[in-house]
Amino acid sequence: MISIRAFAERYFVDGHWLEAARIEPREAHLPALVLLHEGLGSVAHWKDFPCLLAEATGAEVFVFSRYGHGGSDELTEPRPVSYMHREAQIVLPEILRQANINRPVLLGQSDGASIAIIYSGTFPDSPAGIILEAPHVFVEDMTIASIAQAREAYNQTDLPQRLARYHAKVHSLFWGWNDVWLDPAFRNWNIESSLDHIRCPVLVLQGVRDEYGSAEQVAAIQRKIPAAEAMILDNCGHAPHRDQCAATLSAICRFMRVIPDCSLSQ
Repeated sequence: MISIRAFAERYFVDGHWLEAARIEPREAHLPALVLLHEGLGSVAHWKDFPCLLAEATGAEVFVFSRYGHGGSDELTEPRPVSYMHREAQIVLPEILRQANINRPVLLGQSDGASIAIIYSGTFPDSPAGIILEAPHVFVEDMTIASIAQAREAYNQTDLPQRLARYHAKVHSLFWGWNDVWLDPAFRNWNIESSLDHIRCPVLVLQGVRDEYGSAEQVAAIQRKIPAAEAMILDNCGHAPHRDQCAATLSAICRFMRVIPDCSLSQ
């Protein structure tokens, strides 16, 4: 194991304080990897993956908790259906500006992957590449069914206690996510048009056992971006970086080598 120094940071963005952490690069010429978490994620919820990613690639790794998540400010209002667009078009560009990160490789999981798509379609010259774990570009019946099951689990099991390990304000966090996804208006949410404007290399990682989305999400992305590389992972659910960590890290290292002007040390 190499020595990795991580620094805790806070940023005031779009009226809210957001927690963040940064791992220094071993290879200064590489683009920073910016991690965008899932709908119930946070800095802490990534666990040791940011350190493993920094060790594997040598790149700077930057991770933050969105408003309402982790140790960031508590969510105090219902989320609108357009919340991922606000995160992609207002919050993400501003936190990257404040963190002095240019031309990043965005690595998003679930909601975070969708935010990466919207951002890359809005600001096509900004990202050096995007890595999409279990992305959503449209709403599937299976997604809604699994989110409805999560509501039952939150009310009937120890899920609140388990989520409290990663979030300071767990109730507002959970209901902010669950309520908007189960809002009937959300069934028409679709970001396939954002794919038309993406110019950077794209890697998609999808688990065969993902309970929140199917391979149809991958197919939709590749219809719009035929050059997008896709890996369908066996024995893998909604979080490839947890369920298939070694394969995910290997795929990311290979992907980093195809980014223009970017090469990993051998």
